[in-house]
Amino acid sequence: MIGFYGFKVVEWLLFRLPFSWRRSLFMLMADCAYRFDTKHKRVIRQNVNFAFEGTLDEERIAAISQGCYRNLARNMLQVMENTHANVARIDAAVTLRNKAVFDRAVASGRGVIFVTAHYGNWELEGAVISSKVSAASSVYKALKNPYFDRYLLHSRERFGMRLFEKRGAIRHLNNAVKHHESISLMIDQNVKEKDGIVVTFFGKKVRQTPAPAFLARKYNAVIIPLLIHPDAEGDVITFYEPIEVAHSSDAQADIYEATQAQASWLEAEIRRVPEHWFWCHRRWKAEYPNIYTT
Repeated sequence: MIGFYGFKVVEWLLFRLPFSWRRSLFMLMADCAYRFDTKHKRVIRQNVNFAFEGTLDEERIAAISQGCYRNLARNMLQVMENTHANVARIDAAVTLRNKAVFDRAVASGRGVIFVTAHYGNWELEGAVISSKVSAASSVYKALKNPYFDRYLLHSRERFGMRLFEKRGAIRHLNNAVKHHESISLMIDQNVKEKDGIVVTFFGKKVRQTPAPAFLARKYNAVIIPLLIHPDAEGDVITFYEPIEVAHSSDAQADIYEATQAQASWLEAEIRRVPEHWFWCHRRWKAEYPNIYTT
């Protein structure tokens, strides 16, 4: 409790400052963390070397590492911004690209499953999609501290997102897609063996949630990939072409193929601009735990 109220005092002080000052302060904090946090910097290096098979030079690895820290700082600040900003301000910060993909899906009467990742300013992405496009249902993992947990929930839900704690969330997601509503799922983190299927990501095996493909196949919904990228004049949320799930006699194969398509899409985007992804997560720990032992 004391820590949370200390945080609230800091927040109050921060929001007496102009936004440009807050942003600069968080970037400074990110650069300090990049310099002194050897633990997570080591994980980033292990992931980058493993994914790119040691083909990147030291300068490029350093740029990706620093970019990862800065991206995390942007999201930390965005959580706070979301508790203060109004809808108009949030919406004005982002441009939507290729939204016609979503509009066509809605016009066809089908439910929409957004798949996205811890990439770019994902906290801003969630707020904008929920307020400007569709109030999507999603899953979250509760924080151990109940005060910070309520704070984070408020930040994410005040723009229309509906969040359900991971345990038991599948029932709510089923209900939403069944009634042709939107849901949004992150697909880029390691999952338990019982919760995932093995796909290829950066040429390596990983476990990924099959939930988007399973639900899309069951309810004839559309899977629409989403990512947010920084732009010279703000941020841009791109709606990628839909991933359709086949309805053959082999349901397991249909779900695998659509799940692999999601992994391949995300890999291509990360390869294009790797600085904005969440490299400090041990993505390959289930299948290749040895890469994190040193």
